[in-house]
Amino acid sequence: MSTSSTTPGRREIAWPSVITVISAAILIGAEVFGAAFAGGWALAILFGLDELAAHILQAVLFGLGVLIMIGFVRGAQRVEPFTRRV
Repeated sequence: MSTSSTTPGRREIAWPSVITVISAAILIGAEVFGAAFAGGWALAILFGLDELAAHILQAVLFGLGVLIMIGFVRGAQRVEPFTRRV
């Protein structure tokens, strides 16, 4: 008989994987969102848009950045699972 108190199939958080993915998401997120704001500003100047249109363009690119970050975290979670069986 096993004297272990763990239940088979129980899951626990794999903290090294979680920290790795969060750290990478912060780094990549800073680049993605910085590019969204700078790109929106640059495109607004290029096309001669007013300030409101520039902000709208930045918001659209920011939303695209959110989708990119969601895709990154989902992909990273497949490579570095956040939980493991004990």
